[in-house]
Amino acid sequence: MGEYVTQVVVGVGGRAGVSVAEVCALVEETLRGAGLAAASVTALATVESKAQEAGLVEAAKRFGVPLLGYSADELAAIPVPHPSEAVRAATGSPSVAEAAALAAGGELLVPKRRSMAATCAVAAAPAHDLRHHGDAEVRDTGSDVVDLAVNVRSDTPPEWLKRRLAASLDDLAAYPDGRAARAAVAARHGLPAERVLLTAGAAEAFVLVARALGAVRPVVVHPQFTEPEAALRDAGRRVERVLLRAADGFRLDPAAVPEAADLVVVGNPTNPTSVLHPARTLAALARPGRILVVDEAFMDAVPGEREALAGRTDVPGLVVLRSLTKTWGLAGLRIGYVLAEPEVIAKLAAAQPLWPVSSPALVAAEACLAPAALAEAQEAARRTAVDREHLLAGLAEFDEVTVAGVAEGPFVLIRVEGAAEVRTRLRALGFAVRRGDTFPGLDGSWLRLAVRDRATTGRLLQALDRALNLAGRG
Repeated sequence: MGEYVTQVVVGVGGRAGVSVAEVCALVEETLRGAGLAAASVTALATVESKAQEAGLVEAAKRFGVPLLGYSADELAAIPVPHPSEAVRAATGSPSVAEAAALAAGGELLVPKRRSMAATCAVAAAPAHDLRHHGDAEVRDTGSDVVDLAVNVRSDTPPEWLKRRLAASLDDLAAYPDGRAARAAVAARHGLPAERVLLTAGAAEAFVLVARALGAVRPVVVHPQFTEPEAALRDAGRRVERVLLRAADGFRLDPAAVPEAADLVVVGNPTNPTSVLHPARTLAALARPGRILVVDEAFMDAVPGEREALAGRTDVPGLVVLRSLTKTWGLAGLRIGYVLAEPEVIAKLAAAQPLWPVSSPALVAAEACLAPAALAEAQEAARRTAVDREHLLAGLAEFDEVTVAGVAEGPFVLIRVEGAAEVRTRLRALGFAVRRGDTFPGLDGSWLRLAVRDRATTGRLLQALDRALNLAGRG
């Protein structure tokens, strides 16, 4: 256990003047009936029109949790098991308690309960560890463990890039000057320089987006890289999730994204599912007044960069994030960039500290965007696609393993019974793989495997066979 923390949200409603004593008594009785301790509650929630009601405000203080207020329109859009037309007429929502409990996601544990002047309902959902990343799987494992948990291309950076970086150390006394690197990014995508912002990796870009763009109703499409949601939450944003389903191959239906969302974040190809969404599907998410953030950190690992939106200027509100750390093995150097409308770039830049990207990272950006380097990256993408097919063919031999969707990235998401034990067995056999249960929308049955060369994959498949046997297959 210990892999999840359950977040419990109590939806509350009440007549005007409802007392704090009545609210607390109803909530405590409801929790006891569900076998939950009052200390497990992470928030009370209600409709905005009730968010200043003294009895509800004081109840939240007594429980030591925030009181979340949702608009009537938000709550009206949430299906509830016990709707009431009278409540709808009075508040705009068919059930304030049930809808407010469900607004943060999760499942209803206790349907609506009533007292004389108050109502409450309880929902719970697993809170995923949004700060867990693949590097945690390989810390303190020793050099004899093959890293399949981190999606950085193996045998990188190449020698020619190391030499360029080493030569840049002679200029460390000077402050970084990003103009040449910015021009190189602009030229790479056929854009003017004012549409480009250099960042210390894509992770910094997520922080800038969260802090600088003022989103009121941000939506993150999951499963995907968790840093965008973590950054939004750190910035005080209340994040809404759209969860894609394994049964649908983790493919996105634009209609699943709420029309009122003013910021939408989606990965392409998506980490960890490896699904490549059609560019037209993502472009269909654009709206006037909406920022559409597409994380293309792994797009240069797709042959021909099919379905890329980088370089497009006809999609309103489009923000594309790119990383140079995956293909070129520069995770420790931190270099990436943002492509967006000049007004958006200006807002993001204003939130950056001075000289956010180091001189060696700027040199790397120029070097990795040169024509010869781009050709090398495309050849690497082609080899990765071949190696991925070899891995998929091997995985297909295991009845216990299911591959998610259609993999198009440099990693594969698999479902396997007893995944936690299999992961532990694989580590003992010399392979570190990424657990999937820290991604919203996934549970403990998922693992992510980085694509490696055929020889490494062959050894992995042998180890997986042993791990499945040791975990009790047959």
